[in-house]
Amino acid sequence: MKPPASRRTHSPRMPLHDTVQAVTRRIRERSAPTRAAYLEQIDAYGHRDRGSDRMGCANVAHAVAGVPGNDKLKIVAERAPNIGIVTAYNDMLSAHQPFQGYPDIIKHEARRLGATAQVAGGVPAMCDGVTQGTPGMELSLFSRDVIAMGTAVALTHDMFDAALMLGVCDKIVPGLLIGALHFGHLPTVFVPAGPMPSGLSNSDKAKVREQAAQGLVGRAGLMEAEMAAYHAPGTCTFYGTANSNQMLLEAMGLHVPGTAFIQPGNAMREALTREAVRTVLGKASTAAFRCPPIGRLVDERAIVNAMAALLATGGSTNHLIHWVAVARAAGIVIDWNDFSELSDVVPLLTRVYPNGSADVNAFQDAGGPGYVIGELVGAGLMHADVLTVRAGGIAEFADIPTMAGEPSAEGVLHWQPAAPSKNDAVARPVSAPFSATGGLKLLKGNLGRSVIKVSSVPDDRHIIEAPARVFDSQAALQKAFTAGELDRDVVCVVRWQGPQANGMPELHKLTPPLSVLQGKGFRVALVTDGRMSGASGKVPAAIHVSPEAAAGGPLAKVRDGDVIRLDGVAGTLAVLLPDDEWAQRETASMPDEQRLADGRGLGRELFAGMRRNALTAEEGACSWL
Repeated sequence: MKPPASRRTHSPRMPLHDTVQAVTRRIRERSAPTRAAYLEQIDAYGHRDRGSDRMGCANVAHAVAGVPGNDKLKIVAERAPNIGIVTAYNDMLSAHQPFQGYPDIIKHEARRLGATAQVAGGVPAMCDGVTQGTPGMELSLFSRDVIAMGTAVALTHDMFDAALMLGVCDKIVPGLLIGALHFGHLPTVFVPAGPMPSGLSNSDKAKVREQAAQGLVGRAGLMEAEMAAYHAPGTCTFYGTANSNQMLLEAMGLHVPGTAFIQPGNAMREALTREAVRTVLGKASTAAFRCPPIGRLVDERAIVNAMAALLATGGSTNHLIHWVAVARAAGIVIDWNDFSELSDVVPLLTRVYPNGSADVNAFQDAGGPGYVIGELVGAGLMHADVLTVRAGGIAEFADIPTMAGEPSAEGVLHWQPAAPSKNDAVARPVSAPFSATGGLKLLKGNLGRSVIKVSSVPDDRHIIEAPARVFDSQAALQKAFTAGELDRDVVCVVRWQGPQANGMPELHKLTPPLSVLQGKGFRVALVTDGRMSGASGKVPAAIHVSPEAAAGGPLAKVRDGDVIRLDGVAGTLAVLLPDDEWAQRETASMPDEQRLADGRGLGRELFAGMRRNALTAEEGACSWL
């Protein structure tokens, strides 16, 4: 394998931007007590003897009873490194189906390097695309915490010297990362599977959905379009939460560089998986290097780098919840003010659906995550002086992998600079961005705190002022749309959708009808304490409203006809009523029929404790703190 010579070709680096520096300093100071306690804890675990030396003989015998004899010898007598594999494999999810054969590849490469590997455990992985608009979606957000707990169960056998995390999609990566950070003394590398090849374009798929919402396309035509869009193993090709996950992992230095968007069928996929084994064992470089413990690697600078990458790519709004929880798992406290201040200085560098017409495969062809990281580091908008899983630091992540020869051959992988952009309609330099500010905006006002993905909203729709129509469920909104009751300027308020109410489901099924209304020329917006996901579209949506209605938040005071102003320019969200009148307004309670409908059946009862204990969306909706 060639050393990363491309470091010689990168442009001169600007000093760290003042705002990035100030936000990082504030996070560091705010987090000092919790971060110190976290580091003390992981250091205590990291300085113990190896598992097979420390544990009782019966414990060790149980741990290796199922492995081949040679591996037993390596683990117990030769004291070779043992890698724990945590996998989110299932063949219900197209993105995770390729993981089926990964453990065998990992074990083969580990043995070749004088180490061993065991599948420590599997974690559940649900698909929001399958559960969208169904009761199962009410388990979606908290499945993240279940995955974190599953990761902890897998690693708690405590026989591992390093770990590999196999996962891609929405809650799976944040859950794996939260779980891994609770074992922060272990070197850990994340191993993705890549996106499916491009099928029916995301914009064409959206058009068919809008036509179906109007009754212009029947179920057969809609099914044909959906099957053409989601058609093969791999991640969905729009830039939603799953693909934003991969961008953020690259920006945090937790992947093999450039791994995120190599398709499952590409011959490079196996080579990169083998490279992940070499990386976690510290054998991916010609220089002496030990992969750092993940708890040391994920510090406030790495978190800020992830936030900058999210903003620069107009990524998923879900990460204003998930990455808050990830940071807390490492003893770091961030909030939406931090995102907002960074968004003011981090430019939007990409146009990937729903922010543009290109999909993630076109983004990869244009330069992908490596291009964005190189631009941000060069402009002083990301920290360059961070630990990563590679010897070359974050500079290596501005490169993309290439391959020559057979996938299993030694030294077939090479890296070359991702810059310059191969398509400036998809990825642009900091000097000529699509927008001078990031793709996400914090909204504040008498309706609480909220966020909006402005990068996907047309410029003339960043400010909406219209009478409210209040709904207690997404089904009620869809019914009103079908009845023609919303054919006017309207701000649709959908409440009782927060973590404590019903688990904060995504309300993505509302995108087609609201898009139809906007297409008719009406000024339309959505305001909700629920989520809309990384696939939120062109309709302005103030989401994650906190505090939520179920916790007595102000959405519970809104009435039909109240004029609401959503201002994505000034960053405000408010009911236009006199302060004294608003203060005296009665706060509604969650309707009995809604309370009874939500949280019961199809396993939802099992998550009642999580709903009761959930923190606010801005606090990561954590159920474990």
